[in-house]
Amino acid sequence: MALQSCRKEESQEKPPNVVLFLVDDLGWADVGYNGSSFYETPSIDSFAANAVQFNNAYAAAHVCSPTRASLLTGKYPARLDLTDWLPGRKDFEFQKLTNVQINQHLPFEEQTLAESLKRHGYSTAIFGKWHLGEDPSGPLSHGFDEQVPDWNKGWPLSYTHPFKLDSLESKEGDYLTDRLTDEALAYIEEKKDAPFFLYFSHFSVHDPIKGDPKLVEKYRRKKQSQEMDGNPGYILEGNPDSMQSFTQKERDSLMELPEYQGYGILPNQMVKIKQKQDNVEFAAMVESTDSSFGRVIAKLEELGLSENTIVIFYSDNGGMSAANYFNPDRKIPETRLDKAFSTSNLPLRGAKGWLYEGGIRVPLIIKWPEGKVGSNQVPVTSPDIFPTILEMAGFPLEPENHKDGTSLVPLLKGNDHLDREAIFWHFPHYSNHGMQSPGGAVISGDFKLLEYYENNTVQLFNLKDDIGEKHELSMELPDKTKELRQMLKEWRIEVKADMMEENPNYQPFKQ
Repeated sequence: MALQSCRKEESQEKPPNVVLFLVDDLGWADVGYNGSSFYETPSIDSFAANAVQFNNAYAAAHVCSPTRASLLTGKYPARLDLTDWLPGRKDFEFQKLTNVQINQHLPFEEQTLAESLKRHGYSTAIFGKWHLGEDPSGPLSHGFDEQVPDWNKGWPLSYTHPFKLDSLESKEGDYLTDRLTDEALAYIEEKKDAPFFLYFSHFSVHDPIKGDPKLVEKYRRKKQSQEMDGNPGYILEGNPDSMQSFTQKERDSLMELPEYQGYGILPNQMVKIKQKQDNVEFAAMVESTDSSFGRVIAKLEELGLSENTIVIFYSDNGGMSAANYFNPDRKIPETRLDKAFSTSNLPLRGAKGWLYEGGIRVPLIIKWPEGKVGSNQVPVTSPDIFPTILEMAGFPLEPENHKDGTSLVPLLKGNDHLDREAIFWHFPHYSNHGMQSPGGAVISGDFKLLEYYENNTVQLFNLKDDIGEKHELSMELPDKTKELRQMLKEWRIEVKADMMEENPNYQPFKQ
């Protein structure tokens, strides 16, 4: 008994390990515990049942690089001047405004979570996606001791052998998600006796949309055998900031017209948004990612590390329900829809690249041995992760570093309130995933205001009553609209957010 007591005391004195498991492009509705019936996520669902589920968790941006920068620095992307994916979308003549110029890498002067934990004696490693700058601003220059693979771009060349990634060998039959997991498990085994920070940042489920062939056939059979919901395959969405706006009923009626039958930028600058979770390749990608997460949890249990490890499961933005129109002239053949549209975000509106909930609301689960189990409804966001990990690990907070983050420890202990008035977004760019205007957003209490920068249009929604953002309230609630708009303006001033300028070469979009 004395020996067991001594070991327990040693375990308690050792700082907790930290596993930050980040999935790329995984939507809020892409996991079973949030309602998906087509995708199978037993490991994630089991973990969620024994941890804290943040049901109103958000990414700091609706695209990847800004969220990742905010996650590692505890700062909003606008404060970092890193508000778009890297290297970013180029300007086109049809834009009334020009895209803001951004930092092309995470600034060296920023103190990252990895650097903070390293100062406290942690071994640090990133497995998977970086996408915060090319060398010399790779992860090894921002606090990480190890990086696998040696690849700083935002997506892999292939999920199947050969990967064509330096420092990650593969053989026939290998699948990238599995191989990265092999490497991560070896790292946990190697570092089991010292505190470690494992940033397991999967490339999956980002495109290219290619599932493990061993799983794809399973989902093909599942799709054939089950009755899918009665939702249409796609709906139309337009630019809410357009001078000619359409109601949902009007957009639905347009779907019947011949000129709206294709998949590209359609008349009135509308695009199609996927409404069904029936992509068999994507379903296989989700299952592989779930399996990877399950293997990590099993390894921690095998090594007796579970009771001294913080585990965070998160996504960097919503699901890709709208295709990527990096070229506005892109037309997608019906034979390749599953390569361009990955998932449905229902009941949420919009998609990756949009400020609607489908673009920014994401799954977040945190398991802390000292924390409670259950669900929490308080809105939280990416900059909160940095101070949360520090406080959970027992280290002093660093408010000058993570100045936009708020520790979630009170919520993990069962409280239902944070001392924060609002959370914010700023996207001074044109998105690849639709023709909506650049804009910003604020969530305060039950209300969310979106402000668009071309024509200064606003939208107001009550998310508590209307998670699907179907009932626009700005005209009905002018005082609340004015209040939130002023709050968003003052926040932009505080963080010194760069604003867009008029495009001197503006030419209206030609269909």
